[in-house]
Amino acid sequence: MKKLSILLYIIIYIIFFFQGSIYALNHEGSIQGQVYDAESKEPLLGVNVLIKENNQVVVSNPFGIFNIAHLAAGKYTLQISYIGYSTLEQEVEVTDSQTSFVKIALESTALRLEDITVEAGRAQNLNTINAIDIQMRPVNTSQDILRVVPGLFMAQHAGGGKAEQIFLRGFDIDHGTDIQLTADGIPVNMVSHAHGQGYSDLHFLIPELVETVAFDKGMYYADKGNFNTAGFADFRTRNVLDKSMIKLEGGQYDSFRTVALIDLLGKKAKENNQNAYIGAEYSFSNNYFDSPQNFNRLNLFAKYHHYLDQNKILSLSLSTFRSKWDASGQIPERAVSQGIIGRFGAIDDTEGGETSRSNLNVQFTQLLNPQTTIQHQIFVSKYDFELYSNFTFFLEDPENGDQIRQKEDRILYGYRGAVEHELSLGNSSLISEFGVDIRRDEVRNNELSRSFGRKTTLENLALGEVNENNLGMYLRETFYINPKFSVQGALRLDYFQFSYVNALSNTFERQTESKALLLPKLNINYDISPKVSLYLKTGIGFHSNDTRVVVAQEGREILPKAYGSDLGIVFKPYDRLLIQAAAWYLRLDQEFVYVGDAAVVEPSGETERNGIDISLRWQLTDWLFADADLNLTQAKALNTPENEDNIPLAPTFTSIGGLSFQFKNGLNGSLRYRYLDDRPANEDNSTVAEGYFLMDAVLRFTRPRYQIGFTVENLLNRDWKEAQFDTESRLFEEAEPVSEIHFTPGTPFFLRGSVSFFF
Repeated sequence: MKKLSILLYIIIYIIFFFQGSIYALNHEGSIQGQVYDAESKEPLLGVNVLIKENNQVVVSNPFGIFNIAHLAAGKYTLQISYIGYSTLEQEVEVTDSQTSFVKIALESTALRLEDITVEAGRAQNLNTINAIDIQMRPVNTSQDILRVVPGLFMAQHAGGGKAEQIFLRGFDIDHGTDIQLTADGIPVNMVSHAHGQGYSDLHFLIPELVETVAFDKGMYYADKGNFNTAGFADFRTRNVLDKSMIKLEGGQYDSFRTVALIDLLGKKAKENNQNAYIGAEYSFSNNYFDSPQNFNRLNLFAKYHHYLDQNKILSLSLSTFRSKWDASGQIPERAVSQGIIGRFGAIDDTEGGETSRSNLNVQFTQLLNPQTTIQHQIFVSKYDFELYSNFTFFLEDPENGDQIRQKEDRILYGYRGAVEHELSLGNSSLISEFGVDIRRDEVRNNELSRSFGRKTTLENLALGEVNENNLGMYLRETFYINPKFSVQGALRLDYFQFSYVNALSNTFERQTESKALLLPKLNINYDISPKVSLYLKTGIGFHSNDTRVVVAQEGREILPKAYGSDLGIVFKPYDRLLIQAAAWYLRLDQEFVYVGDAAVVEPSGETERNGIDISLRWQLTDWLFADADLNLTQAKALNTPENEDNIPLAPTFTSIGGLSFQFKNGLNGSLRYRYLDDRPANEDNSTVAEGYFLMDAVLRFTRPRYQIGFTVENLLNRDWKEAQFDTESRLFEEAEPVSEIHFTPGTPFFLRGSVSFFF
């Protein structure tokens, strides 16, 4: 880390030496300020600061600091706004060759759409899920928080412990092949995973500790590398606890959950910007299936966050997680229609698994001067995974059945560093950012085996050792030409080294391969008026292929590229209505090709997707909010016959939305819907995956010392299919296999209640 720090410092001074000279020659005045939370004293990142006299907008950095240079002498009015806080105005007098300092404390308040600005490029990140959104949705795990991302749907089909299947922008992303997921900067996607490329399990996060989730769609972001094709989501945990908490939660189907969040240092430490807390979560459920699922999960999390002085931040976190479960798996439609099993029954109820993950994460941020910030991060993860599944029942082995075991032991570690510098020239400014990220995965006993009853290994189909290295570098330049117009150009370079040792081979042989990729990005923002902002995003992204495919050289792409563009508008016809719309296009060189369930490589090729995304946010009254997201998508395989070019399970139309209310007396809640249209389950659309319409409800009453809450999933008690696949299978007494929809039944009416105590 020390050598990398020295290298980054050298780069800073080489790049910005001349720029610093410009400042020395300037005789105009400037404003420097810091914005912080009035209660916790925590500096606030991303606060909008608007100079009303010239409509110039700046945003606070991780220290809550903002800087406005090149101002003529005179009085200026600053308008400070931040989602979830009261907007305020403050007058500042500027004199020549002097810097005027201000400190601004913001009071938290209920969400108001008036506080959301639409200025191009400088606006608050409209694509951020905050704690208010999370509380208003039914959330069982941190993975459920992803459902708040407009157009993103998920399906669980293995007992609650397996990572969910994800759908976004016409992708059946499986468990994470085409969306990059991170948690406090730690990669969640697992490369060359035993079950599937990009496998992403977020269950190691405690939902109550998730403060925000920054997300966006497309591959236009230079600091995002592998798997960033359909989009990304970055989970960020709390730096400070407002209060300690104990929560007890229970519901139908023998469901129980308890959470404890304990502040360790107290109020005096908070006043000195020093925070530490621990969190623990335990969950158990038998779930609604005929075979008890015996699902249990334990999460432990600890974090220390300290503003060492006015220009340094140290953040250290430790976490560990373990989960075990039984599962019923997917069931064939014919087994239910023929009365062989009930809707919640199982053909093989010996499925299930266990997994664990422990993380160490160290982040250090330093403000070298008001214009320059440098960041370092080091992380290490120890990960174990074991999964038992049976998708085809007795197709391959009529006597023992087709159960498989997928297993691996992994150590993941890496480094991320970035330096950002802002140069102001009158109403124009240039933000330069250079970043490096390094990742190494060491996977032992990457296994696929045929098994019986979880106890007996019948045959090893694949077993080996995977080592994979990824070095990424990027340079991003954002030029704010004037307060209305900005252009961002970027280049990202990724270099991969792949290594695989096949343990089933009679001789030792290390198969290796390497590949580099250069990815350009270009984003343009323009404000037509204070109420209307336009943007154009273009770029190239990629997802890596599985190491076992890469070294086999099957004529496959090692790092398949994704090409995309978004043309969008952010529109506020009046203060309490926000509309976002985008038309987009995406072409992918190659879909994911390695099938972890069978240890085979399936033919694949180019695909093309396009669509329209529309989001509405409407504050009907001071206490009532409405929102709706509509996503229309067309997904096709290229270079295939017209009647065989459907992409199986690709969503065509989705919509989520609802009503949320917040009263000053502490009563709050929501009524929400989810709609997924029918979609092709195979290439010629002869088999259809059925859509669904569901409604969920949340009701909470919050007081300073306690909170009582109720959550209902599937309020209308609809019969629906959560995960669906067109699969060929054979039941025990069947003479011939049958290809049809196999599904996991979705949650029936599910009521949970909770009580939380704050202290």
